[in-house]
Amino acid sequence: MPRIALGIEYDGSSFAGWQSQEHACGVQSVVEKGLSVVADHPVEVVAAGRTDAGVHAAMQVVHFDTPAERTERSWMLGAVSNMPKTVSVLWAREVPEGFHARYSAVARRYRYVILNRVPRPALNAERVAWIREPLDERRMHEAAQYLVGEHDFSSFRAAQCQARTPMRNLHEIAVTRHGELVVLTVCANAFLHHMVRNIAGVLMAIGTGERPLDWTAQVLAYKDRKLGGVTAVPNGLYLAGIRYAPALNLPSEPEFSVLAPTEAGSSRVP
Repeated sequence: MPRIALGIEYDGSSFAGWQSQEHACGVQSVVEKGLSVVADHPVEVVAAGRTDAGVHAAMQVVHFDTPAERTERSWMLGAVSNMPKTVSVLWAREVPEGFHARYSAVARRYRYVILNRVPRPALNAERVAWIREPLDERRMHEAAQYLVGEHDFSSFRAAQCQARTPMRNLHEIAVTRHGELVVLTVCANAFLHHMVRNIAGVLMAIGTGERPLDWTAQVLAYKDRKLGGVTAVPNGLYLAGIRYAPALNLPSEPEFSVLAPTEAGSSRVP
């Protein structure tokens, strides 16, 4: 049967995470329901990765098999018309039989968005983390570089993480400021449960001056989650994109525009 891949965007505020659950609504359930209407048969999707309750996606990637013959445009628009307004399909592509949304991925990118100001947010309270203490984004960026490379990330791994190994290869990490927004961007081959949120917790403590610059390296060396920092709240976290082999010609990452930060108002760390 043909295999179809989709790029999906969603606001995770009202969902119990990506995965379908018996007593709570996951994003997976509404995606499968919408696609089943278009396909005229039950559809089950496989995702590139799971997101927790309250976590958003600028681009999640899924695949499914179907005997139904539809155009890529029909899959995209038909599915969207049968989903809640907080979930959208960005693109649809027919992919080779051996493609797998999770196992074919070569890298994943997350962003953690912090609103750094004294007044609490009203308009985007469910889409950003809020820190009232001033953050030094340059200090955070410098401290983050200790994590680049292949390491044992046990100190940044949730206790309930089911990954077989804590070893991960972190390709790049950056902290930038866009006016009142401080954005942490992380790219790795794969991530552990709560890994980005735990990294954000450590970097925010360094950014406020509560912890020294090399605390990131110390936490990494501990290999013990109990000696790490706090787990940052989920609502600032976005699955930003999934990267595949160029031969597949799949969109990898949309332009990031939460709260529409502009280049003119941004301060980037090289």
